[in-house]
Amino acid sequence: MNNVRSGRPTVGVLALQGDFAAHRRVLEERLGVAVRDVRRPADLAEADSLILPGGESTTMGMLLDRIGLVEPIRERARAGMPVYGTCAGMILMAAGIEDRPNQPTLGLLDITVARNAFGRQVDSFEAEIPISGERPRQIRGVFIRAPYVTRTGPGVETIATFQDKVVGVRKGHLLATSFHPELTDSDDLHALFVEMTAASQEKR
Repeated sequence: MNNVRSGRPTVGVLALQGDFAAHRRVLEERLGVAVRDVRRPADLAEADSLILPGGESTTMGMLLDRIGLVEPIRERARAGMPVYGTCAGMILMAAGIEDRPNQPTLGLLDITVARNAFGRQVDSFEAEIPISGERPRQIRGVFIRAPYVTRTGPGVETIATFQDKVVGVRKGHLLATSFHPELTDSDDLHALFVEMTAASQEKR
């Protein structure tokens, strides 16, 4: 990849459905990061990491399968490519979904999630969310038909909770949140993901 050789990371954003444009604006306009819209396997090959945005998880999963992106994403993630899922993206990353055992996922994270766990679209809200980790911080997140995590497997770190519900997790190069930081003026999680992307390049 040209971007790897030049040392400038390129963050891929899955651009099939959902709020991918909001992620692109944060990365390009506020953080000055190169972005690649990912709509086919060739696009993924040009990205150093991948954001799975919010949207409709069932539709996104069907589109991923239809255009042949499921296995390439799994293979790249197994090889160490950083992946960040927000809302529906978290659902896609999960190993299992409560009450939906037949809904396909990418199975990247050993977690189980409950869909629409905070209510319907009309129940959307914003909240301040404390984020733990190497640099603890508090950010604002938007919850829109948001899931939450009901089970975490070995090695999965809880980095954010809201009302005693797990809404943010991380395992190494994999990151997922129930909420949408891209719809607020909080850049911290995107900046963290860019750091994860750069760190993954250094290991190659």
